[in-house]
Amino acid sequence: MTSVPIDALPDAVLVATADGILTALNRVALDVLGAAAADLIGRPLGEAFHVRAPGGAPTMREGWPGQEGEREVTFRRPDGTDLQVAVTARVDGDVAIVALRPSGERSGIAVISTISHELRSPLTSVKGYTSLMLSRWDRLKDEQKRTMLEQVHHDADRVTRLVTELLDISRLETGRLVLRRQLVDVPALAASVVDKVAMGVADLDCEVEFPDGFPRVYADPDKVEQVLTNLVENAAKYGSPAAMRVSGDALDGVVAVTVRDTGEGIPQGDLQRVFTKFFRRDHGRPNGTGLGLWISQGLVEAHGGVLTAESELGSGSTFRFTLPIQTFDQDGARGNDERDGDPEPIGDDAARP
Repeated sequence: MTSVPIDALPDAVLVATADGILTALNRVALDVLGAAAADLIGRPLGEAFHVRAPGGAPTMREGWPGQEGEREVTFRRPDGTDLQVAVTARVDGDVAIVALRPSGERSGIAVISTISHELRSPLTSVKGYTSLMLSRWDRLKDEQKRTMLEQVHHDADRVTRLVTELLDISRLETGRLVLRRQLVDVPALAASVVDKVAMGVADLDCEVEFPDGFPRVYADPDKVEQVLTNLVENAAKYGSPAAMRVSGDALDGVVAVTVRDTGEGIPQGDLQRVFTKFFRRDHGRPNGTGLGLWISQGLVEAHGGVLTAESELGSGSTFRFTLPIQTFDQDGARGNDERDGDPEPIGDDAARP
């Protein structure tokens, strides 16, 4: 087979050693990243370009992480400007080939197309039930009206979540995510999330277990709730709604929250792709945008935490994320945080004087 020189390839291509040391770039890469990128040969990719994951957390500092499929990252060019790209890498022996494709317009169109498709179902349901109630109100029994209104309420929540996802995608990709932090009672928040998910998953059996005195974290409660909701719903859809467990541990300076299911587990090939944008497993009861875990990873990393996944076929899967107990000095700068007065607790103690 005749080999093709990298300069003949249409995408920007970086060549590196298996441990991430940059050895070559093609002409498209020089155009995309700037000619000065040629001066960075011999340095680690993550160090040479200051690569960041969605949410701003540094990545690729210790070489390519080995995640298959497309991954969204931001490259800092040598001139100091940022470039959002979809990265695909292939490691063959001691050589890694990294292709960069600017996210830009094509990625945006894909997101809008996916969200629009998912909006159609709940909006059709809302339209159908409200039309039915308006035309047959006097002939419907109270129990029927209540059932229809509960479904409309559920579908309205789904629309709100989809719109929130769309906004979060834009903010994560542009680095403009704003965290509104306050002291969060994570055990109370986790119990609330499980109760809400149970309203839509009738056979959900999920234990919530946190140790006494679990420390509060200084975080955005809405974003933490979004992450927990995504993880619990995914576990119910792709794993098993039975014998699920949400638990927490307080470690050195961070808390760790774990969502564990007892489903069939995730094959290794899929496990490496679960945080990839638009990825959906062909298993269980797949629906949704394929963006939930990607967004959750970005939200956790924006807090300074880490979201990971482990699985064993036949035994289930475990998703675990960490949050710093206190990310910033409360008297210091907060970066992308927005502060409205002093932080207030949420959860069971929020109403206490």
